[in-house]
Amino acid sequence: ELVQFLLVKDQKKIPIKRKDMLKNVIREYRDAYMEIVSQAGRILQETFGLRMVEIDPKLHSYILISSLPCAEANHPCRAKEKEKMGLLIVILSFIFMKGNAVKDSALWEFLRWLRVHPGEQHEIFGDVQKLVTEEFVRQKYLKITPIPLTDPPQFSYQWGPRAAQETSKEDILNFVAKVQGKNPKFWTSQHNEATA
Repeated sequence: ELVQFLLVKDQKKIPIKRKDMLKNVIREYRDAYMEIVSQAGRILQETFGLRMVEIDPKLHSYILISSLPCAEANHPCRAKEKEKMGLLIVILSFIFMKGNAVKDSALWEFLRWLRVHPGEQHEIFGDVQKLVTEEFVRQKYLKITPIPLTDPPQFSYQWGPRAAQETSKEDILNFVAKVQGKNPKFWTSQHNEATA
């Protein structure tokens, strides 16, 4: 029952909380929580090639990560999600290459340069601003932090815990190098960080 619950919850790529597992599935078997989760983790791994990873020890929230080798980047994507994941890879690349954090104004300017405009309906991505600020954040691919003492309010974007689990800075640097037609060592500081 827990495996089915986790697989359904993972369809939306929203972190799964321990309290939801207890409330919706485990219920009166709370005392056996660790054993049930451990067994569900084994079934997920052996049957579906998925690892259950805790991304927030305070809130006890988990995500499922594919442990199967993947041909495309590191993302096992359904067809309709590939375009969104492509945009996400570009955003993660921009954040990494700019020192692991970017202001929202810089991110939106970068996306406009790619002809993806916030506030406008995009034929593939739909509402891009909502996709980036809500969906990618809720799925824990991106983390938004308010920048103190800014008027109007400004925000900083960093990689979220799911991004750090599903890809690596080395993969992202190799992606950027391939797009730019350069050796990854061309970007010395990023290369050192990615291979550390």
